[in-house]
Amino acid sequence: VCSSDLNVSNHWTGHLALFSAQLIYALNYSIAKDLMPELLHPFTLVFFRITGAGLLFWIAGVFVRSEKMEPADYIKLFKLCLLGVVFNQFFFITGLCYTTPINSALIMITSPILVFFLGIILNREPLRWNVITGLALAMTGALLMLLFKGHFQWGSETLAGDLMTVINACSWSLFLIYSKPLLFKYHTLTVMKWLFLFGFIISCPLGLSRINEIHLQDFNLYSWLSLGFVVIATTFLAYLLNVMGLKRLNAVTTGAYIFLQPFLASWVAYLLGKDALNTIKLLSGLCILGGLSLIHFHTFTNKSHETR
Repeated sequence: VCSSDLNVSNHWTGHLALFSAQLIYALNYSIAKDLMPELLHPFTLVFFRITGAGLLFWIAGVFVRSEKMEPADYIKLFKLCLLGVVFNQFFFITGLCYTTPINSALIMITSPILVFFLGIILNREPLRWNVITGLALAMTGALLMLLFKGHFQWGSETLAGDLMTVINACSWSLFLIYSKPLLFKYHTLTVMKWLFLFGFIISCPLGLSRINEIHLQDFNLYSWLSLGFVVIATTFLAYLLNVMGLKRLNAVTTGAYIFLQPFLASWVAYLLGKDALNTIKLLSGLCILGGLSLIHFHTFTNKSHETR
């Protein structure tokens, strides 16, 4: 098999992984929101997410070859853990608790723009006009979808949650930019299991501080299924899928897939008979897919996309 065929295969595997992750995230906004704050404090939910996903990564790691890591890389992993696990998890979940799902989704679609401009500032990304055009087109589509849904509640009641979501978007953007070198150096599961072990250690004080507030008698079947979805799908699987995509593509493309979330959420609602298709939704979908295609064209034709 020639190398170009392998590159094509790797690219489409990366796109499929990122698409699957966004489908999970599109479902997560409402599911996670249903658990807070009546059933679980945000800190407790984050602790369960990190602990549960960490256990799954360590179990999965048993089936791959053991790797010896350089001492300096443990420090890098600890810093990445703060950005991609601790800050990302605590600020997203806590922010979602104190704002609305649609506010959270709207703020999170700024993440790809942050990845792009931070990449330029940090000399990790070249300035390419087709990428700028693709980001602008995809963001237009996502905004059309979200603005059409309405129900925004900007103001003092959601301000704290909105600011936490902004911090989450920034931390996740930096994680995407800085994590690639270690992902190329070590197996994916090696990186993830250490990230989540550090995350577990850091999250213990906050997570355990609220553990006595859990009232198991208030949980029903839907509550347990929702918690299982948040831990297994939104955390373990989604992190794994995002990293698979990041290893095969680049940080901008990986971040840009977040534009699909409102589009996929509408399609899921349509398939469940809870929503209807209309011209605006179809137009926004075309904008998002067109923007992602432009960004993909940049990734596919750029033979020297970053491997640092």
